[in-house]
Amino acid sequence: MPESVPPVPPPRHPAHALDRAFLGMERRHPDARWDAGGVAYLSGPPPSLPDLRAYVAFRLPQLPLQTSRIEGGPRRPWWRPDADFAVDRHVHEVVAAGPGEGEWDTALHTALNAPFPSGTYWGVWLLHGHAPDRYAVCYRFHHACQDGAAAAMTFRAMLGGGEPSARPVPGKGRLTGLPRRVGTAVGLAARFASGTFVARGARPAVPFVPTGERRLWRGRVPAADLRRIGSAHGGSAHDVHLAALAGALAAWSARSGVPLPRVTALVPVDARRSDEDQTWGNRCFALPVELPVRTDPKGTDASRNARGARGGQGGEAAPWRLDRVMARTRKLRGETWRQALQDLVRFMPGRPTEWYLRRVLSPRVADVMATSMPLAEKGGLGESRVTGTALLPLLVPGHLFGVGLSFFDTWAEVSFVADRALPLGESLPELWERAVAELEESAAPPE
Repeated sequence: MPESVPPVPPPRHPAHALDRAFLGMERRHPDARWDAGGVAYLSGPPPSLPDLRAYVAFRLPQLPLQTSRIEGGPRRPWWRPDADFAVDRHVHEVVAAGPGEGEWDTALHTALNAPFPSGTYWGVWLLHGHAPDRYAVCYRFHHACQDGAAAAMTFRAMLGGGEPSARPVPGKGRLTGLPRRVGTAVGLAARFASGTFVARGARPAVPFVPTGERRLWRGRVPAADLRRIGSAHGGSAHDVHLAALAGALAAWSARSGVPLPRVTALVPVDARRSDEDQTWGNRCFALPVELPVRTDPKGTDASRNARGARGGQGGEAAPWRLDRVMARTRKLRGETWRQALQDLVRFMPGRPTEWYLRRVLSPRVADVMATSMPLAEKGGLGESRVTGTALLPLLVPGHLFGVGLSFFDTWAEVSFVADRALPLGESLPELWERAVAELEESAAPPE
């Protein structure tokens, strides 16, 4: 008789230290939510749930990570193909109780807060029923299995119309510069780690009792406006976003009566190599950036706060805020720092990585999560077209909110995710749009 051939073990990929860190935080805080994601808004008649499940199943061969799961102990977990994978456990439906925006908001927030079925790391929710020719698809994932950049690639595989290649990545590393790269990476690691211990001023307590129920609020401006403002000042669209966020927070503080002596935004930076596309788990590094919410060398805080309470923010502070943001992000735009961040993510040992992530996510260090992501130039599902998008950034326990900026088609769309108890949270998108308008006025050439 022929000898029996031993079965070939399924391929496996080691979980990254960042994945283990998120899994560890979930074990330490089982009541917290460690998921992020996004929403695509579409025009046209919605598909049926069986049709959407069939469509997702058709696309999954392009995304092997989606049909895998983490196995093994906490010290050496691995990604393996999920032998029990079933698309029905990942694709769901929420039908609005009737027409109208109120019923739509209820359906959206049902999907936003729905728990994952046991043993799953991601889910898709089909939202419809409020209008015959509009619907949405909500995608959420546990942060241990993906980061925002990988989720954007998932969007393009499922709904996108092409790869925009807009994410900045370091060039291919050269061995000749290895000693310098090691020194830079170690220096940055020490700098970032020491920064988690520094507290220059009091931090506000969270001004509400969390309910555990998240809400989503959206705004949008033409993407060309952000790029034009950034170019006029020598910065980027993301710099403009952060400066507008600082202005919006100043006005929100005046309106809500919540003091903000200092605010630090946690900014994720994609650290994939130039030859990486979809990856197993996380490849982003998080950097704290202090936002210039209050300090003004011209002493205009009091007058600006008075205007903020009436709905204005004070245009004289807008360009100063952008200059301060650019001064703090300038090195991040350089090749040296990007290469160092890539090296940190790739080579930093697991325990220091987990320790740093726990420290930098702490509300003692950061107040908001602020991310931005290019999605695609167009997108659709069958005959339906994507008309808008919203990122769902990670909402860290103890943070005020998470804010995401997505670039889709010709729009830059801002989304704020916060606990529903956040006072005046619904006003944040409008305040951000006003802050962008003030920055645009400051960038306009004199007549």
